Amino acid sequence: MGQTLTGLLTSVRAIAGRPGTPAQGRPGGGPDQALLAALRLCGDHLSALAAAGPLTDARRTRLIASIGALTTACSTPGTDAFDALLRTGQQALDSGGEAEARLALALADEATALRARSKGAWRLRGNALDALGRGEEAITAYERHLALQQNTAASRDVERRIATLRAAGDRIDEALTLFRAGADTEASGADTEVSGADTEVSGAAARLSRHLPAAEARTAFTDLVRLRTAEHGAGDPAVRRLATLYAEHRRLSDRDPVADPLLGGAEPIGVPGLRRLVAGRTVCLVADTPRTAEQEQRPGSPLAALIEGYDLVVRCDEARHTAPAARTDLHACTLGGDTPWKGPRWDRRAGARLVFGDPLPHWRLALRSRLVPGAQDRVGDATLRRPLHDPALLGEEAGAGPASTAYTVLRLLDFLGTPARVDLIGFEGPAALSPREREWVGTRTANTDDTAVRITLR
Repeated sequence: MGQTLTGLLTSVRAIAGRPGTPAQGRPGGGPDQALLAALRLCGDHLSALAAAGPLTDARRTRLIASIGALTTACSTPGTDAFDALLRTGQQALDSGGEAEARLALALADEATALRARSKGAWRLRGNALDALGRGEEAITAYERHLALQQNTAASRDVERRIATLRAAGDRIDEALTLFRAGADTEASGADTEVSGADTEVSGAAARLSRHLPAAEARTAFTDLVRLRTAEHGAGDPAVRRLATLYAEHRRLSDRDPVADPLLGGAEPIGVPGLRRLVAGRTVCLVADTPRTAEQEQRPGSPLAALIEGYDLVVRCDEARHTAPAARTDLHACTLGGDTPWKGPRWDRRAGARLVFGDPLPHWRLALRSRLVPGAQDRVGDATLRRPLHDPALLGEEAGAGPASTAYTVLRLLDFLGTPARVDLIGFEGPAALSPREREWVGTRTANTDDTAVRITLR
């Protein structure tokens, strides 16, 4: 790797020149000066890596390969090196170090100089500033990206990140407002001497700003909370509120406000949470058929009254016949077709939503893109995404063939063993289960009538 790195550095210097000596313009249309400047920045980074000794980090090895591809693109006549420039900036970010983040920002600056209307360049700049803790500047770059981005679905991650950064800054603003209000109250009271502690607290507040780099803001915020607590005690209402703001700021600084892969404030639930949700309750699975939907919507119908009498109403997959306002306490769906699974967003209201699918990365991607904020209170986490084949749950062999969503829910409820009763409603005709699934249900059927198949759980 040492010879490869040295050879690449030689090539970069030959094309772009050395630091402080810009390369001469090439007759006949050579690389743009902004590209040459970017290449010189890469050369500086390669030189620092060479001086640091042997490379053992695979991410930095990939960055060197990316710089090599950029060098080739810049030296090949007629080649558009812009995409290679963006890829190198992204690879620098993916390497994870502060020096690499600074390189990514410098490359993003050259990219925006080359193409001021490149949404990729502005997003790279926002990501680099974000990685360096410069949140307010990152928001500005992200907003430029959004102004150029026509695909709203591709913008959601950026929109959420902007909201997170703004929320973190808002916590700082509120903390400063709270401090100033307390300081004004104290100043309007009895005459008191300004102590050293007062001066120290004021200094901490003066240092705190939403425009600071994240690490500096965190330090100043920590000092303000520590000093204010020592001055007034943890029981003081203003101190308690200040501590809450500090905790929220730390949480927002560490991650987005909604834990991956959930959206809209939904609570993730695993096996224990689902077991508690169904414990001791009567459950019905309602099929999405024209006949069932028509009877359920008819005022005063026996079927509507029957369904309303259950503690939990479960519906599966995409509703084609069920009324939009039909009660759904638990919605379950299975991701089908080619991955990554794309489809309509799950905007029907449900108390909880279970999404079955494998492999894990594509399952996460589907949840990010298809869950609708506010459309569910709870979402099944990754431990519930493949209950039939998960060795920790049912552990069936994958060769048993595809299973319907209703059957997966039934097997999961049977495994949990806590519902008081589980009934199937409307699962006949087009909604009928497969022979294998009907056989399993048949061994547990306690009662059958015109409306429901009652299951006895083990």
